[in-house]
Amino acid sequence: MTSASSQRSHRKSVTWLFFILLIIYLLYSSKLILNNDDSSDCVNTSSNISTTEAFSTNSSSLTFQERQERTKEYVRAKEPELKHIVFGIAASSNLWEKRKEYIKLWWRPGETRGVVWLDKNVKTNRNEALPDIKISGDTSKFLYTNRQGRRSALRISRVVSETLRLGLKDVRWFVMGDDDTVFIVENVVRVLSKYDHNQYYYIGSSSESHVQNIFFSYAMAYGGGGFAISYPLAKELEKMQDRCIQRYPGLYGSDDRIQACMAELGVPLTKERGFHQYDVYGNLLGLLGAHPVTPLVSLHHLDVVDPIFPGMSRVSGLQRLFESAKLDSASLMQQSICYDKERYWSISVSWGYVVQIIRGNISPRELEMPTRTFLNWYRRADYTAYAFNTRPVTKHPCQKPFVYYMNTAKYDRTRKQIIGIYYRHREPSPYCRWKVESPENINNIVLLKRPDSNRWQKSPRRECCGVLPSNNNSKTNLYMWVGSCRDGEISEL
Repeated sequence: MTSASSQRSHRKSVTWLFFILLIIYLLYSSKLILNNDDSSDCVNTSSNISTTEAFSTNSSSLTFQERQERTKEYVRAKEPELKHIVFGIAASSNLWEKRKEYIKLWWRPGETRGVVWLDKNVKTNRNEALPDIKISGDTSKFLYTNRQGRRSALRISRVVSETLRLGLKDVRWFVMGDDDTVFIVENVVRVLSKYDHNQYYYIGSSSESHVQNIFFSYAMAYGGGGFAISYPLAKELEKMQDRCIQRYPGLYGSDDRIQACMAELGVPLTKERGFHQYDVYGNLLGLLGAHPVTPLVSLHHLDVVDPIFPGMSRVSGLQRLFESAKLDSASLMQQSICYDKERYWSISVSWGYVVQIIRGNISPRELEMPTRTFLNWYRRADYTAYAFNTRPVTKHPCQKPFVYYMNTAKYDRTRKQIIGIYYRHREPSPYCRWKVESPENINNIVLLKRPDSNRWQKSPRRECCGVLPSNNNSKTNLYMWVGSCRDGEISEL
């Protein structure tokens, strides 16, 4: 009995031992499976790390300059080029012969893309440097009830949509303007490069007239100054615009109809101050001589304002301005402020356009404010009617500016700089009692500048300027430089 009991007890122990070993085996097997899954992840991770390391190793084998070039190539691939922009130009057949001369100033056959939209056919000449001409669609079905406006606003408001329907390829932006709008196309590209063309953007600027903005809207891009619409937004606008137009028969113009549709789409105006409506009359010297620190994109109402260069026609004056734009479009009209402390002069430079010398010390805060050489849109000398700060034309005889307009400019390849010659505008100067040296003996200003096409890729800042030493044989010439400010350099009184 004792022997049998011990044998049964031994079998039970063996059975339990086998059972425990089986459980351990199963647990171990499952752990191996889990570990294999984890290890596969580890393999993938290590594979990714290996790939990254290989990329890093490959990158580290490049020189610093090569890495910079690769980065620049990537950035350039994302930035728009002129070929990605299509211009839609609203024009009138009645004014075509005169207004087409403005378009010729900035249009570049083979480089720029776009269409002029007219109300009816006009005579065309072969080999004219002009865009394609098309006739706007019929708008007679749309209501128009504004007694002060014209029905042409309906067809003009559809320019972007009609241009989109042409099915042009590789388009990122549509830019609209009038036939009396002049664009600096390089600066159009520079401004639009700040924005993602795959998103909804409506880019432009307000009027210079406070009253105009109140009457229409501060949220509206004025069409004469030009505005840009990204491709995906243009597609959404085209889908709903005809229905939208019918909802606003009482609006005055085309640009307020565009803004009304943008409000329905929920897209606000992105303001860029370089688009200029110029709802003013008279002399633009005050405005252009103190241009804001932003690229000059467009000029409008050129038939309304005086020629920008005295003694020249409007078109020939703009042609002279474009000579400067060819040399350094990024700096065109950009203001620099400096002082000749020995002669007690304040100097304001609007590069490519004008240099003004004023006796006495005028602070930069004042000089960057436009002088009211112009009248507002309602022909009143009312400084409260402007949508920006201005300062009066001085009444003090000693502080009347001596004005020097750009005459010629050329690029010196050996010195890698632009040499501009600015001639004094001859007009009577009032008698001044001050013992300060008068600039009236300075006939010409020679202005030196290195072109800087990348200036707007940096934070916005006015460039600096200064007076260069000159020999005694050139008392009638003043030599100056304009360029990027050095560390610690300011426009100091």
